Amino acid sequence: MDRMDDFLRLSASTARFTYGAPRAFAFGDEGRLLWFLRSTGPTDPLDSLWVLDTATGAETRLADPRELCPDLSPGAVPPPLPVAERRLRERTRLVAAGIGSYALSGDGLRAVFPLYGRLYEVTCPAGAEPGAEPGQPAQPAQPKEVPVAGPAFDPRPDADGSRIAYVADDALYTAPGGRISPEDGARWGVAEFAAAEELGRSRGHWWSPDGQSLLATRVDESALQRRWFADPAHPELAAEDFAYPEAGGPNADVQLWVFGPGRDPVRLDWDAAASPYLSDAGWESPGEVLLTVQDRLQQHVLLLSADPATGRTRELSRTTDPRWVDPMVPGTPARLPDGRMLTSADTPDGAARGLAVDGVLLTGDGLQVRRVAGAHGDRLLIEGARRDPSEQQVFFLDPDSGELSPLADGPGVHSVQGSGGALLLTSADADGIRRVLRSADGREFTPQDYSQPMPYRVVPVLERVTEHRIPTALVLPRGHVPGTRLPVLLDSYGGPGAQDVCAEPRRWQHRQWWADQGFAVVTIDNRGTAYVSPRFTHAMYRGFSDVTLDDQVAALLSLGELHADLDLDRVGIRGWSYGGYLSALAVLRRPDVFHAAAAGAAPTDFRHYDTAYTERYLGLPAQHPEVYERDSLLADAPGLSRPLLLVTGLADDNVHPSHTLRLSQALTDAGRVHQLLALPGVTHMTPGGVREKIMVQELAFFRRELGL
Repeated sequence: MDRMDDFLRLSASTARFTYGAPRAFAFGDEGRLLWFLRSTGPTDPLDSLWVLDTATGAETRLADPRELCPDLSPGAVPPPLPVAERRLRERTRLVAAGIGSYALSGDGLRAVFPLYGRLYEVTCPAGAEPGAEPGQPAQPAQPKEVPVAGPAFDPRPDADGSRIAYVADDALYTAPGGRISPEDGARWGVAEFAAAEELGRSRGHWWSPDGQSLLATRVDESALQRRWFADPAHPELAAEDFAYPEAGGPNADVQLWVFGPGRDPVRLDWDAAASPYLSDAGWESPGEVLLTVQDRLQQHVLLLSADPATGRTRELSRTTDPRWVDPMVPGTPARLPDGRMLTSADTPDGAARGLAVDGVLLTGDGLQVRRVAGAHGDRLLIEGARRDPSEQQVFFLDPDSGELSPLADGPGVHSVQGSGGALLLTSADADGIRRVLRSADGREFTPQDYSQPMPYRVVPVLERVTEHRIPTALVLPRGHVPGTRLPVLLDSYGGPGAQDVCAEPRRWQHRQWWADQGFAVVTIDNRGTAYVSPRFTHAMYRGFSDVTLDDQVAALLSLGELHADLDLDRVGIRGWSYGGYLSALAVLRRPDVFHAAAAGAAPTDFRHYDTAYTERYLGLPAQHPEVYERDSLLADAPGLSRPLLLVTGLADDNVHPSHTLRLSQALTDAGRVHQLLALPGVTHMTPGGVREKIMVQELAFFRRELGL
């Protein structure tokens, strides 16, 4: 096969069936408005800003990027994104173009958004203004460009939208107003690499609820090493560099400051030497800031209350674990209306991730809580799983009694957003993705979805195997005849913080395509992956390679016993990022089980990966050199005896291409034959159809090496 087939072309042109789907929902005006982003169709990459009136169901497009930016017309070369925005999109895995994000004012009536460095604001339609007659048609508002001091990044409006905070060239500004951060060589109002990539914090400035003060990060990266990128396909271009926190090395120095009217800035004071990571921050009220800080190994997580007038902090809670404390459940910490504090908490036996109120456990072993979506009346809206970890349900939770009431608990993955009595429910299963908006008075609307229908209806065979009850999935070719032996393609990620075996339908489309090429496609969530239980996740502590590979092998062999059509004498393995590490690891250390591997963007030596991720699981390199040596692939290079295809994007700022090149060099030095596919200009996300083009190369590789 020397070119993409119809499925791959369709996948590439639709951004894996996501263009045209509504996303980035946010309620405004106490549930009266539902804001979102959506492009015009399944092959349109440019998202526009829309609003839906929850009283009528009418949708209005408020901002079209093509009208605001003539360079986005067909055939034109779009302007470059500001560097800060381009890198944040990599951190948040955002592939859409056009309006990538927006932020609402505190009243939810106004939105601001950046567009290729320019800043715009827009209000809700005139027909949806308070006091409008029911059914009155909405009149499209006209976006207004706001003058800025430089390429605008991460704009945020205050409570009533009268002022906008934004970042330009690493300085914090307001419009109107001008620059508010000092010229001290630091980066202001941004999230550093570790926070955005590994700690779940992608922003760096917050307005107070009354719109009077700004909370902002100060990030000093001067101690960090620089990582460089050069495009070998364009040697005339200058190389690009950025600060990178390598395992065992220095981190960025991160502070929090409050800028208020009529007084000098105030620094929030906590023991940053003991707790250098700022994983969460925000205003609880005009007189209180809540922040979550962690020690470097993330074994001690502190929730602090700060006085924005004095900068003094006090400890509200402390969570400890001798391995590491898992990230807080999204939506926590938060104060309940009566002032009690809602936090994440594990059950004592590590069987479940749950919630606590003022330190007292509210949920038990029967529920894995994944997100707190807000309040609905006097109850909480939560997402979690109390059946198989591949599924997710939505519940009401009574914060006093802990009583659960299901809101959406059918098969599949359900999620929710709510405000002012309105609810947006999203349900995903083998039949697709459906969204239902329920207004406060009980009416239902469906936000329009213009995305490409998924070509395949895939129902993987899900099984829990081995004594560890490891989740697995098997996808067979459509029309498979029982008794026909199939080569196996293992397609797993395997790394911490992620889940592969999930009922969300998009993730099975490519796997069905692989199956239809003649493979039995197997996916395995080994111990260390997310959402089974804290105990299951923590089994990976101080040992990526052993636990990951042992569980993958044991689960694969168990599936071979259950399914006679799996030909375990022909097993290939493919993966990207940690999955690429797993793939290379598999053929290097278990050639008796794995017969060929395609390893993409593999972190081949974690001594060169980032601090927050690597040290959380493996400890400090200086204190545990044997752990890092055991999990490095470089020393295994002389033992390669199976076909290995290495793939890397040369513009990857997450897993730097040096990881793949170091392994290739070690293999070459050892005289081990392998293949290397190095892709100029390609990032970790492989957008723009790159993933599908790589799949063409991988298919030819596996057909040749597995005798298909």
